[in-house]
Amino acid sequence: MTDASQRGRLLVVGTPIGNLGDLSPRAASALADADLVVAEDSRLAARLLAHVGARRPTLSFNDHNVSERLPGLLSRLAAGETLALTTDAGMPAVSDPGAALVAAARARGASVEVVPGPSAVTAAVALAGIEAGGFVFGGFLPSRPVAARVARLRALLAAAGSLGQPLVLFEAPHRVADLLEQLGSEAPGAQVAVSREITKRHEETLVGTPAAVAAALGSPRGEFTIVVSGIAAAAAAAELDARAVVETGRRLKLSERAIVEILRATGVARREAYRLVQEQR
Repeated sequence: MTDASQRGRLLVVGTPIGNLGDLSPRAASALADADLVVAEDSRLAARLLAHVGARRPTLSFNDHNVSERLPGLLSRLAAGETLALTTDAGMPAVSDPGAALVAAARARGASVEVVPGPSAVTAAVALAGIEAGGFVFGGFLPSRPVAARVARLRALLAAAGSLGQPLVLFEAPHRVADLLEQLGSEAPGAQVAVSREITKRHEETLVGTPAAVAAALGSPRGEFTIVVSGIAAAAAAAELDARAVVETGRRLKLSERAIVEILRATGVARREAYRLVQEQR
């Protein structure tokens, strides 16, 4: 077993969600002292390093290169190096590819430590002003296919409705109008608090029905964090029936692979998804 004093360290460093002034002194020290800064986008990491007046090597780690980068990063940890993991905004590994590195580093015996920082999730919940004992976090919905996107939204609304908790989602500017329209259809009576540019100069939070907020948005800019509250308990009844999805997919003449991916997007395990598809051949 590797001596604990010689183990590599992975520091999960919370980064600002817009305002560089929110970078904590501890986070600044972690970035400056690391042997390597691992970043979702190395250009943004370079901006953070410039802000703290440090020069450290950076390496991108994102959805497109996880399998390529992971072995080398684990080798560096095995050699006793300290890596600082960052993301474009907020906490790494939360709706973020960094989760793969955190899990792999821990499995290999590296020391994994967190340097907490800003989070768009909790910031948006605070801005919404909702009295709730918790929330359901859904991150980004699948961008496509449309059927998977709708199915995932229904499943999340069902979960939040059954718990009596608000639902928190992320969305890109070019899809936010579509999401608000879907929310108006799938969760009648729900209220939304839509926040954008949090901590930046043009920070804005709009509260109201999905239709009212969509009308007030104008030209969407920046990424959005949406808090959906007042989800009727009846929404729980809309929980996805996996067999009905398979039947619908068959009627639409979707491939078995496409149906399986739709089921997977709603949380059905891969093996179970294939079983259901094969069962209804």
